[in-house]
Amino acid sequence: MIDNPTNNEYICVKAKENGVQVIGMTRGRDTRFHHTEKLDAGEIMICQFTENTSAMKIRGKADIQTKHGQMESGD
Repeated sequence: MIDNPTNNEYICVKAKENGVQVIGMTRGRDTRFHHTEKLDAGEIMICQFTENTSAMKIRGKADIQTKHGQMESGD
């Protein structure tokens, strides 16, 4: 495996309500959805950026933790 700095990037998402969606988006010329997970209140998902995943979209109320800080979605 080639050492790629994106392989060390993680985010942590904690759902504050039922039905929070975590959507992985592809890398490349055309950005597309490639994976979706639904979380219920209190569930936590740890997500990793990879050579296939360049972005993540969070729908619903959630706490999000990254190495750059903490934020909330779904005000």
